[in-house]
Amino acid sequence: MNWTAKLALLGPLLTISQLSFAQDTLTSRPASASDKTELKYNLNASGSHFFRVTFMNQAWFRYNQSNPGTTVIQEPKNNTFDIGLRRTRMQMYGQLSDHVFVYFQFGMNNFNYLNGGFNPTSSSNRKIQAFFHDAVGEYLVWKNKDYLKIGGGLTIVNGLSRFSSPSVSSIMSMDVPLFAQATVDQTDEFSRKLSLYARGQVGHLDYRIALSDPFPIQTNGASVPTYGPNSIFALKGHHKQFQGLFMWQFFDKEANQTPGYNTGTYLGTKKILNLEAGFIMQKNATVRVDAPGDTLYQNLNLWSVATFLDMPLNREKGTAINAYLGYFHTDYGKNYLRFNGSMNPASGIASGYPAGTQGNAYPMFGTGNVVYSQFGYLMKRDLFGAGNGTFMPYVQAQLANYQRLTKSLGVYNVGLNYFIRGHNSKLTLDYQNRPYYEASGSQYLPAGRRGQLILQYQIFI
Repeated sequence: MNWTAKLALLGPLLTISQLSFAQDTLTSRPASASDKTELKYNLNASGSHFFRVTFMNQAWFRYNQSNPGTTVIQEPKNNTFDIGLRRTRMQMYGQLSDHVFVYFQFGMNNFNYLNGGFNPTSSSNRKIQAFFHDAVGEYLVWKNKDYLKIGGGLTIVNGLSRFSSPSVSSIMSMDVPLFAQATVDQTDEFSRKLSLYARGQVGHLDYRIALSDPFPIQTNGASVPTYGPNSIFALKGHHKQFQGLFMWQFFDKEANQTPGYNTGTYLGTKKILNLEAGFIMQKNATVRVDAPGDTLYQNLNLWSVATFLDMPLNREKGTAINAYLGYFHTDYGKNYLRFNGSMNPASGIASGYPAGTQGNAYPMFGTGNVVYSQFGYLMKRDLFGAGNGTFMPYVQAQLANYQRLTKSLGVYNVGLNYFIRGHNSKLTLDYQNRPYYEASGSQYLPAGRRGQLILQYQIFI
């Protein structure tokens, strides 16, 4: 039976005993009871052709100190407690032949009581959030060699940095630095774009380059921005986007199976030290109106350089460290600035306060320069006894100089992972301290700081 016929039988077969559980996605070795962390069906005897399904859910339980002026369903709120689903995802992918790989991801994000938005004058539908994140076909040019893979479709194969294409199931911290997903939900679909790309690993070099077809800003579901002296994404014209990411791997090679996704931490199973450089460019991506009334189009020009470390300290004990330090130059055009808050728990802002600053929002994206760093320490294996998991404390810092801010931005996180069963079952407690702002002419002046405390439970199989 050829692989297409086998694939047609996959649906019913996944419900019966032919389902294969294994940690190694490329082999069909027998799995012990403790190994059963995957839902995988082999399409040939060796297991080199397979199809796999994964499920992930990240539930948030959050207390947030509201930014001044915050309203929740039209009532002022100094603080909030909310429960939400940060990410709920299903992946379906497989090596269908020696050369053909397919990848799909379906799910939803930021589902709390507001379901991503609230309109006080009309009703909305809370059941429309799930969508295809990825739909990609990929061709491996040389059999059993990762030198060159050519693919296309809706994909997160992005340039700029490793955090522009994060594997969210293996994040070291509770959440990724979202500013690195530079056009998220503006001219992309939750960081995914319609792209044609090439990627691969040649010796120590891991690379990806992509030609992307960005979405118009008018299709992102939010109010269309208005022209003014500060740059916004252009409302006229359509130009392709070019992006690339290059990583020099000094020791072990990173995982390279699924298109674009970069592992957060290998929990001491690999010795990784990388130097990386990436970019995103697009002609006439943004627009502003100068004082004399001239309409000026500007290019999107983003680039970064960084180093990433994830390696064991003591293999016998299972201790490891994770560290990242990156510099980002983010040029969206003169005075571009965008406030954003992850799964924002607030529905509005009172009159007299800057628009978009409600809840947990801060100036996440802007024209300027950003330094981002993180550090985590994985404590010894079986810290609480055999099979009872271990801790990984971590810290994060995002420092930014944006043109429209009168002072540097500093956002700080400190957290603790409890790996009950690695990334398959983990609890994360995270505290974030962020600034809030008031308008000062055309700029924003820091007026104080607020915090939020989140408990996340992740389940992944």
